This record gives sequence, structure tokens and C-alpha cells, in this order.
Amino acid sequence: MQTAKYKLIEFFIIFVMVPVSFAVPYSPWIKLGIGIVGFSYIIFVLLKVENNKFKMATNLNWKAFWKRTFIQLIIIAIITIIYMWFEDIESLFTVMKNKPKLWVFILFFYSVFSVYPQELIYRTFFFQRYESLFKNEWLFIFINAVLFSLAHIFFKNTLVMFLTFIGGILFALTFKKTKSTLLVSIEHALYGCWLFTVGMGSMLGFPS
Repeated sequence: MQTAKYKLIEFFIIFVMVPVSFAVPYSPWIKLGIGIVGFSYIIFVLLKVENNKFKMATNLNWKAFWKRTFIQLIIIAIITIIYMWFEDIESLFTVMKNKPKLWVFILFFYSVFSVYPQELIYRTFFFQRYESLFKNEWLFIFINAVLFSLAHIFFKNTLVMFLTFIGGILFALTFKKTKSTLLVSIEHALYGCWLFTVGMGSMLGFPS
């Protein structure tokens, strides 16, 4: 059984050192290598140490999930449309209107190859490995959101950091309640795809 000290060192390397290092200019191939090694380690730990079976839970409350997620999505949509209207109206829904094929491709690629790996790392792995180290669950959720925001520091954009912190809070609360990587990935994908759709994709690293 791995000790708390080992987990804390692991925690610091994966969720602090690596994300911060990605904000420093050096070879993107080295960064890619670090990312692949790190993700492989996380999958190994989930399978061999945490004994995660990667099976969908059968007792998920889909109705409650969709109701809460839909309400939150409406709130996010209203706020972001107003923001884009005043800040950059020319970009409002621009990719969806002018490049529909790119829009559909990005929504699919982002949901499958970006969102799901992020949720495996920041919710499934993070909660299974470190939740027992924290006595205060709200502090744990707060730290999870801060570190999720830190993972986006390479964008060097204050608004991105703020948005990902808020997203981190929402996703952590969903995972805390459901323990479902699938549900939190769906929620994450919906909000992220909306931001791209509404015209905020360029600041979040989406091709436009």
C-alpha cells in the first residue's frame, strides 16, 4: 500500500510541476513525451493500484443530472452570449455559421480526445487517490478546481483561468455526487462545446 507521503509527492509532480512546466517555453516534443508518460502512469495506477474497472454505474440518476446540467448550461449560455455581444460581437457563433464542418469536427474531437482524458485525470484519478487525504471535502473540491485551472496556465489568459476554475468547481461537485466519469465528461463536453460554439474558442485553443 502506498504511503501518504508517496501520494503527496505524486500529487505535487502531476498536478503542480508538470502543468507549470508546460507554461515554460521548451520543445513541444518533450512536453508531449511528458504528457504521454504521465497519462500512462495515471491509467496504470487506476487499473493496477486503485483497481478501477472502468465500468458504467447502473444506478445513475440521469433525470436529475440532465435537469441540473441543462439549467446550468442555460445560465452559462446567457452569460457568454452577453459577454460576446459586448466584447467581440463579430466572433459570436462565427465558426458554426461560417465553418460548420470544422465546428462539428472540433466538437467531436474535443469531447472524445480532450474532455474524457481530462476527467480521468482530474476527477477519477484525483478523487480516488487523494480524497482520503483531506478531512474537509469543500477544501478538497476547492483545491481540485484550483489545480484544474492551473492545468490551463499555458494559455496565459486570466479569463481562461477563471472559467476553468468555475468549471472545476462544477465538475468536482458532479463527480462528488455521482462518482461517474461518464456523467462529468458529458457535462464538461457540453460546457466546453458551448464556449466554442458561442465564439470563445480561440482563447481556449480551438482552431477557428
